[in-house]
Amino acid sequence: MTKFTLFILLALIGGVMSTAATSNTSSATQLNLAHHNTKGGFLNTAPDFKADTPILPLLVRYIREERADAEPINPIPLSPLTTTQLEQLPLLSDSLIRLGHSSIYLQISGQRWLIDPVFSERASPVSFAGPKRFHQPPISLTQLPKIDGVMISHDHYDHLDKASIKYLAENVKHFVVPLGVGAHLQDWGVKADHIHSLDWWQSITIDNVKITATPTQHFSGRGLFDKNETLWASYVIESTNSKLFFSGDSGYFAGFKEIGDRLGPFDITMIETGAYDKDWATIHMTPDESLQAHKDLRGKHMMPIHNGTFDLAFHSWYEPLERISALAQAADVSLVTPIMGQIITVDDIADTPSWWTSLYNGSRF
Repeated sequence: MTKFTLFILLALIGGVMSTAATSNTSSATQLNLAHHNTKGGFLNTAPDFKADTPILPLLVRYIREERADAEPINPIPLSPLTTTQLEQLPLLSDSLIRLGHSSIYLQISGQRWLIDPVFSERASPVSFAGPKRFHQPPISLTQLPKIDGVMISHDHYDHLDKASIKYLAENVKHFVVPLGVGAHLQDWGVKADHIHSLDWWQSITIDNVKITATPTQHFSGRGLFDKNETLWASYVIESTNSKLFFSGDSGYFAGFKEIGDRLGPFDITMIETGAYDKDWATIHMTPDESLQAHKDLRGKHMMPIHNGTFDLAFHSWYEPLERISALAQAADVSLVTPIMGQIITVDDIADTPSWWTSLYNGSRF
């Protein structure tokens, strides 16, 4: 890993990359909807929320600390998808597919949605450096069937991919985003009337699909001077058949229980489980905390996301999946760990393999 790659990686964690970030041009009306928006940017709900370790000590740690198994040696298993295969999914059943990291393909009430679609080779502001994919997506952007909508949880590079949005801008009619994020999308060619900007606890219903933006404990920013100028969110997604939760990025906080009490229970929770560390513990959850979040939300099945695609932390690439698997088994929680590209039918969850265990020499946790 080069020093430049390290800098890109730290930028993703700390939001300090000095690149040409798009300006936040959301209307004052939109931003005034948010009681948690201040001159210093948007705020988390916890009154005692504190920033994590400054960037310089992290840089020193990256340079000095030895790391094992940061990336897989053998190929990540994939279940390749085709256009026809996705077009022929039963319309009466809701289904979802992990595309990698936190990117999800969702068919719900006959609509096709993408959540945090990142199809680029790197989660980075530049194409020649930064965290590189362990695997290709199970289907390319050009092979996707007609997409009805896109949901974005926040504006970090591993969740908001400029190249993917620019490709989708022409034909997708609905982009659901937290407050302020729409400015990025407009700069990249998305029509203003195709963007639905939501504050926490606001909802939009598109045909038979209701989407509610809910709180997370995180931060935002794509450049040196725009930290927390846009909101971050999780999503509750409801149809007549199912109710789903997508966490986006978050540290563990009391908000999960509030979401569960107000809007749960959920058939599947897609919970961030990866890229955690003691030095940024308030903004990313450990597997123990991810499991507790699932319980707080009153989820039936838990799908760990935010792992298996990019190297974004000090832990090994497989540690999040290995740890959450052991924890879920001990707690008798139904864990859904599909191969990237495997189709999951919400009302008929099939067995999913512990696919990561074949890529290293046994459990180490």
